[in-house]
Amino acid sequence: MTNTMETTRPAGLIAIDREMARQHEDALSSYAGAKQTAQAIAASLKKNGSLVLLGMGGSHAVGRAVEPLYRAIGIDAIALPLSEQLGQPLSLEGRTVLITSQSGESAEVVRWFNETGGISDTFGLTLEAGSFLARTAPSLVGAGGTELAFAATRSLTVSFALHLCVLAALGEDPAAAIVALTSPETPSIDTALAALDGVGTVVTSGRRLQGLAEALALGLTELSRRPCFSLEGGQLRHGPMEMLGSAIGVVLFRGQDNTAGLVTAMAVSAVETGAPVIIFDASGEEPVAGAVTIAFKPAAGLAAIFAMLPVAQRFMIAFADARVENAGTPVRSTKITRSE
Repeated sequence: MTNTMETTRPAGLIAIDREMARQHEDALSSYAGAKQTAQAIAASLKKNGSLVLLGMGGSHAVGRAVEPLYRAIGIDAIALPLSEQLGQPLSLEGRTVLITSQSGESAEVVRWFNETGGISDTFGLTLEAGSFLARTAPSLVGAGGTELAFAATRSLTVSFALHLCVLAALGEDPAAAIVALTSPETPSIDTALAALDGVGTVVTSGRRLQGLAEALALGLTELSRRPCFSLEGGQLRHGPMEMLGSAIGVVLFRGQDNTAGLVTAMAVSAVETGAPVIIFDASGEEPVAGAVTIAFKPAAGLAAIFAMLPVAQRFMIAFADARVENAGTPVRSTKITRSE
């Protein structure tokens, strides 16, 4: 049966399958192995009280996802695309800087260090110990080495585990997140995929889980080659709802936090437009009538992210596989973007 699957499944998706199969193990190893550097970053954050998270693509989505977690414990955190920091820089004086690049070789990373020389309290986060980034700045290094498949899957999970290590060093309890990694939930995605059967465009959205929504939108776009994008819940409410209808899928992320009610209200409004609505739901709240719910145990923060992310990955892969013959094999991009 395996041989049959591998002769019909696109090579790019087989590569992604291999990455995903070991992402939980690599994430746990990353968490265990990063404590020394995490303590150094935590010490810098305690001193400065301010954090700038820089990255591109999936690395920026990671920054967006953890941004509210640092803010919740009193760190003035902001996530910016590294390209934006290069073009219209935010002052970094008195701030801790964390540059994320899964390859550690992205064009923007190299240029940033070449132009600025780096600053004090600059750290890296990467999957490759021998990369430019890891050689240039003290870095959190994820286990398992470079991610080979095109769309980010394992690299996201590992990156979040490295952030979990920093947050634990700052005094946050990692227990719920560790449970989510060691005992993954596997709810069915079949009904959600069926609901999007006639859809070519998807908008993802969240509130505190907006960074996770952005990561999914990026993966959907890369794999399906369809215009899938993400808007924070308030931004979606302010005008762009005009696009919604039966041909536009809506995917929402709802966690057990104080923004859950706003996600619920958006789901109700989106259902009223006739758009098929999918909710990745760890809120513990009642399902929204007319929406398809992919339910998880109640969770917030990184525990919710670790629970939802692998299921969202399966969802984006299946969505793309139904629409593109060679999903997972890029035709206009490369895994490591070496040009700007």
